[in-house]
Amino acid sequence: MRLRHSLFSRPWVAAMLGGLTLMGAALSPAAAGEGQLRIAKQFGVVYLLLNVAEDQKLIEKHGKAAGLDIKVEYLQLSGGSAVNDALLSGNIEVASAGVGPLFTLWDRTRGRQNVRGVASLGNFPYYLVSNRPEVKTIADFTDKDRIALPAVGVSVQARILQWASAKLWGDKDFAKLDPISVAVPHPEAAAAIIKGGTEITGHFGNPPFQEQELAENPKARIVLSSYDVQGGPASSTVLYAAERFQKDSPKTYLAFVDALDEAAKFIAANPEKATDIYIKANNSRIDRDLLLKVIKNPEVTFKVEPQNTLGLGQFMHRVGAIKNQPKTLEDYFFVNPRIAAGS
Repeated sequence: MRLRHSLFSRPWVAAMLGGLTLMGAALSPAAAGEGQLRIAKQFGVVYLLLNVAEDQKLIEKHGKAAGLDIKVEYLQLSGGSAVNDALLSGNIEVASAGVGPLFTLWDRTRGRQNVRGVASLGNFPYYLVSNRPEVKTIADFTDKDRIALPAVGVSVQARILQWASAKLWGDKDFAKLDPISVAVPHPEAAAAIIKGGTEITGHFGNPPFQEQELAENPKARIVLSSYDVQGGPASSTVLYAAERFQKDSPKTYLAFVDALDEAAKFIAANPEKATDIYIKANNSRIDRDLLLKVIKNPEVTFKVEPQNTLGLGQFMHRVGAIKNQPKTLEDYFFVNPRIAAGS
């Protein structure tokens, strides 16, 4: 099997979440100041912009151009809940997670930390894959099935699954599949789908784990694509921060966004090099040709400008998942020329 084992066992994640929550209750996020940047990243090709920025030292490069030495740290986490706790406890300046967790935190921090989006990590179709041949649509899942995703009810995969459920069964049953959903990091969930024989029969993942499942288990099939639910290509994974970082560290903030934009252009121009960077950064044993195919997939676009994100936020407001209704991109993203044409 080509998947490396994840360090994130479920007991470890639970302990981490508990610790971060306690820290968040005891401490208010401190101002980092110019030149400090701690970034949470997760698993998958959707975080390739961060891998490239780290490998090519692009944040440091753009910081020096602005007369600033930036110390950059990357923290590996799993799931929107863990990332959000790290941001609120002041352990990171920038969070990377699904747009679902962004809307949740934007809603809960209005008038306080005022968390908003910084940039997109690109457009990627997320697949709900099942290794049970009888499951052809989400209506075919039963109480005996378990759907793995990064965080139940919080992650973007969970929110998209709720949105799909609402479209099928009505808004009142938007959380119908939550009881059979379980929080499992992508590497472990993919291993379960590929191997079979576990309680996990579905995985709402991201690239490249979903492609590995389809390639390595002949029983695996796509049950649902995020693009089908979102109405076309969409930025499901984004970067976000508290207002204090954006205001108190403007040079660091702008250097970060400029570095991301350069990373996106690098990937588009150098997919082969980007493939090697991902493998090295993630210590991955994925088949290189499969990974390159994912990166060059015409449905995948690496860019910092968010696309088609508003619909999910409006759905979450409609079903009561968030209190405040997002109406424009400027409601939940910081204003920046590089993302001004987003949606």
